[in-house]
Amino acid sequence: MAEGYEVIVVGAGHAGCEAAHAAARMGMRSLLLTMSRETIAQMSCNPAIGGLGKSQLVREIDALGGLMAEAIDHTGIQFRTLNTRKGPAVQALRAQADRAQYAAFMRHLLEHTGNLDIACGMASAVRADHHGVTGIETSDGRRYQCRTVILTTGTFLNGLIHIGPDMEPGGRVGEPPALGLSDSLRGLGLVLGRLKTGTPPRLDRRTIDYSRMQVQPGDDNPPAFSFAHRSPPVLETMPQVPCHLTRTTVETRKLILDNLDRAPLFTGQIQGMGPRYCPSIEDKVHRFADKETHHVFIEPEGRDSPEVYPNGISTSLPRDVQVALVHSIAGLEHAAVIRAGYAIEYDYSDPIGLLPTLESKTVPGLFLAGQINGTSGYEEAGAQGILAGINAGARCKGIEPLILGRAEAYLGVMVDDLVTCGTTEPYRMFTSRAEFRLLLRQDNADLRLTAHGRRFGLIDDARYGAFCRKQEAIAAELDVLKTRRAGGSTLFARLANPATTIEDLHAARAGCTAVEPDDPSVLEHVLIECKYSGYIERQRAQVERAKRFEGKLIPASFSFEQVPGMRAEARQKFSRIRPQSIGQASRIQGITPADIALLLAVMKQSRC
Repeated sequence: MAEGYEVIVVGAGHAGCEAAHAAARMGMRSLLLTMSRETIAQMSCNPAIGGLGKSQLVREIDALGGLMAEAIDHTGIQFRTLNTRKGPAVQALRAQADRAQYAAFMRHLLEHTGNLDIACGMASAVRADHHGVTGIETSDGRRYQCRTVILTTGTFLNGLIHIGPDMEPGGRVGEPPALGLSDSLRGLGLVLGRLKTGTPPRLDRRTIDYSRMQVQPGDDNPPAFSFAHRSPPVLETMPQVPCHLTRTTVETRKLILDNLDRAPLFTGQIQGMGPRYCPSIEDKVHRFADKETHHVFIEPEGRDSPEVYPNGISTSLPRDVQVALVHSIAGLEHAAVIRAGYAIEYDYSDPIGLLPTLESKTVPGLFLAGQINGTSGYEEAGAQGILAGINAGARCKGIEPLILGRAEAYLGVMVDDLVTCGTTEPYRMFTSRAEFRLLLRQDNADLRLTAHGRRFGLIDDARYGAFCRKQEAIAAELDVLKTRRAGGSTLFARLANPATTIEDLHAARAGCTAVEPDDPSVLEHVLIECKYSGYIERQRAQVERAKRFEGKLIPASFSFEQVPGMRAEARQKFSRIRPQSIGQASRIQGITPADIALLLAVMKQSRC
C-alpha cells in the first residue's frame, strides 16, 4: 500500500534541503527522498557560500526562514566581504565552508525538523492524473502518494561524467545517475534539454608550496550571514583559515592548447552548453587567447581535510594532462592530485514551463527547483528551493502563494528571468541582473522579506520579535534625523552624501537620541539610507512606474491569436510563455514596444 504525504521533495541538495524544511515548517507532512543520507547538502563543487550577487540570495533565504545562512555561520572557516571599495548595492559576503561539517550540520537540522521524514531511494517516475500530481515511484518499486512533488534533482538526471575520452554514467563522481525520471517528465509534457558543468581536480594540501602564493586571510570581525547572529558563531571558538592565490603560467597555456584535440569540450564529445561565467580552464585559454595567465584560488575544503579546491581550473581534460597542468602552476609543482576534475552533462527542464511560483504550467502540484531549472550554484538552488517549498505548502493549504517581484528580491529577479526568458546555459546570479539593486542590498533582506516568512510560518516568535524591534529602531533613528534641523536643513539632508561616514552619523546623532541601538546593523542601515537617499528615492520612483505594467494582468484565457497586426514571432512567444502581466510580457526576449502597444489596445477593447 502506498504511503501518503502532502509534499514529497526529490533530491537532498541545497534546493531540496530548503524545500523540505520550508514545507515541513508550514505543517505539511513531508518526505525528503535522497539516494543517500551521507550526501545531504553535499558541496559538489567549490566549498563556499555567498559571493557577488549570491550573498543577497543567502540573506533572502535567511529572511524567509531558511537554513543556508545558519549552516554556513556555524561551519565556515573563513569570512570576507567583497567589493568593499564600491557601494553597498554590490558588496557581498563570502565564506569558505568546512565541506564535511556544513553537510553534517544541515543534515542535523533536517533530522530534527518536525513533520519531515527522510528516506533513501531513487525516484523513477512522477505519477499524475488529469487533476495533477498523485505521487512518485522509486526504482525499487516503492510508491508514495502525495498532493505535491518538488523535483530538485541537481545534475543527476541522465548524468554523464567526462574525463578526457572516458565517459561514465553518474550524477556526481562515485554516484549513479537518475534514470527513468526524464522519460516520465517528457511523458507529462515537460520540455527537457541538456546542460554541462564541471569541477577541478582536488589536490593534497600537504604537497603544496604555499610560500610561492599570495595569502588571502579572512576579515577581522566579519558579519554573519544570518540576521539571527551579529557575527558567525563558529568564530567564537575557532580561528579563520587562509586561502591562497596563484596563477597559471605560459607553460600551462601551451600544455592546454597542445591537447585541445583530446578535450571533450572541443572534440564534440560534450553536447550540453556549459556555464558562460564559470568556464573550464581549457575554454578560458581558448576563448581569451590574448591572456597568458589566469588566477587560481587555492581553497581549503575543511579545517582538518587534506583536500584543497583549486578554483579556476575546472577541466575535463584527460587525467595525464590534468596532472601536468597542475604541476605547471606556481606552488603546485609537486602537488598530488587526489581526484581528477571532470565535466558532467545532465538533463534540465525548460523553466519557461513554470509559473512564477515554480509550479509546472502543465502538471498542477509539480514544482521544480535548482539545477533542473537550468541554474548553477548552491545559492541559486537554495533560494528556488525555499520558494518551491513555501508554494507547495501554500497549495496544500489552499492559500495564496508567494510570488516575489523584481523590485522585492534577487529571488524575484532570478525566477522572473527563468520563467520569462528561459535559459540555454547554466544561469548564474549577478548584481547586474537586478535593475533595482540599490533597493535589494544584502543588508536589508530582512526588512524586505521577513514579513513573508512570518506569514507562512517559517519565522518563530523570538526571531520576529527581534526583527520588529530592529524595524522600530530604524524608524526612530530616521525620524529624528528627518525632523531635527541644523544650519537651516535637516540632519538627514546634511548626511545625504556618498562621502558620509559612520563617524559623521554619530556626530549628527549626538544629543538627539537617548538610547543607543543594541543592534549595530540599525545604524549601518540608517547610514546607507542617508548617504544614498537621492539614488534610493530615484529607484523607488522607478519601481512605482514599473508597477503600473506589473499590475496590468493578462487573463489566463486571453487569446494572443486575436491581436490583429501582431508579428508572428511575438504571437508565438506570447502563446508559448503565457505572460501573466504586461510587465512580464515586455521582458520577453525579442518583444518590442510596438508589440506591447498592440496587446494593450486589444486588452482595452476586450475590457481586460
